[in-house]
Amino acid sequence: MKIAFQMDPITEVNINADSSFRLAEEAQARGHELFYYSPDHLAFEEGRVTARGHDMTVQRIDGDPAVLGERRTVDLGDFDVVWLRQDPPFDMHYITATHLLDRLKGETLVVNDPFWVRNYPEKLLVLDFPDLTPPTTIARDLEVIKAFKAKHGDIILKPLYGNGGAGVFRLDENDRNLSSLHELFTGFSREPLIVQKFLPDVSNGDKRVILVDGEPVGAINRVPAKGETRSNMHVGGRPEKIALSDRDREICAAIGPLLREKGQIFVGIDVIGNYLTEINVTSPTGIQELERFDGINVAAKIWEAIEARCA
Repeated sequence: MKIAFQMDPITEVNINADSSFRLAEEAQARGHELFYYSPDHLAFEEGRVTARGHDMTVQRIDGDPAVLGERRTVDLGDFDVVWLRQDPPFDMHYITATHLLDRLKGETLVVNDPFWVRNYPEKLLVLDFPDLTPPTTIARDLEVIKAFKAKHGDIILKPLYGNGGAGVFRLDENDRNLSSLHELFTGFSREPLIVQKFLPDVSNGDKRVILVDGEPVGAINRVPAKGETRSNMHVGGRPEKIALSDRDREICAAIGPLLREKGQIFVGIDVIGNYLTEINVTSPTGIQELERFDGINVAAKIWEAIEARCA
């Protein structure tokens, strides 16, 4: 098959951690042709969805992960699969990309389905599953957020469309910084904030469960660095081997059918203790860590799901 990757610079990826690299590596091993382009080079040209990019060969060489051909313009309607793998922020640039890629429907399989990526942002889709999530409020109004903190005491405050642990704050019962943080966030963004009750179980780790076509294939545990609340690997969280619990499987059974129906083939959910906190559909990570811990080829499972849809 002809496969295009829409992603951030391929030349800068960590070959031992990046999930997009691993997906491209597995596709190449399966005999598929690879093309790479950056989100800035996606376009709609008089009825065609096009991209300016490069034919690509990936290689597991540290600092030199890909060999790129001469830049050329392609019609993405001629491809079998386009991977939407650019990282958030989930801003208007990202949303516009989903609108353009959505126009390929019927010609090209876009993974994950851009219509539902747009309509199911990670911190909003969890609202459909209140029995699985901690107490949560989304608001820009400071008085609403203050009322939530007064009720729950120890809370997590974070940008609604952030990623990688950026801008995440824990405010305990004695903290006096809520108004200042609200002023800071609203001073540079018009977006609401999300607040959740703090879950002490995060000290034991924030579990990333990977689902392929709605089915869980495994999990890794991300343990916060000393003195940190955040467990994201981008900010020093340490990945550890961990098994799926009965509660993890219960959560996956509840959300899996919806993910499968909406074309969300590769999804990573975040579970702290017994609670679902995020459903990551934009650019989930964790493939390589899970493969090393569990000895399974997660990338192959993802490609098998895609190949079945393209058959």
